Amino acid sequence: MVALFIIGHVGLGLYFLQSGLNHFFKANYLAGYATSKGVPFAKVSVILSGVLFTLGGISLIGWNGFRPDIGIGLIIIALLPITTMVHNFWAVKDPQHRATEWISFTKNVALIVALMLILAYVLAIG
Repeated sequence: MVALFIIGHVGLGLYFLQSGLNHFFKANYLAGYATSKGVPFAKVSVILSGVLFTLGGISLIGWNGFRPDIGIGLIIIALLPITTMVHNFWAVKDPQHRATEWISFTKNVALIVALMLILAYVLAIG
């Protein structure tokens, strides 16, 4: 059971590390999309979310001594506005684009819930 937990949190950490790095390498593209969705200070927001994802991912990968509780908090802080501002499927008229935003929205909600489960376990074991 412990092995599954380790595989899970390291895998999730790698996902967010990769996502954070992607925010740096594709900042202009992502900022353009964020601008089209009405995100204020889009490029700064993209870079900031990249920092939060990268630090959070590292904390999940490193586990011992890296404060995964703080890393999870950083990731959730980044995911909440991204999920509601960028993946606002309810405001999209085109059915195909709306479906894409729905998938991204529900994926982010699932990631937030998974992070909450890991956080509950981390807090329970002290």
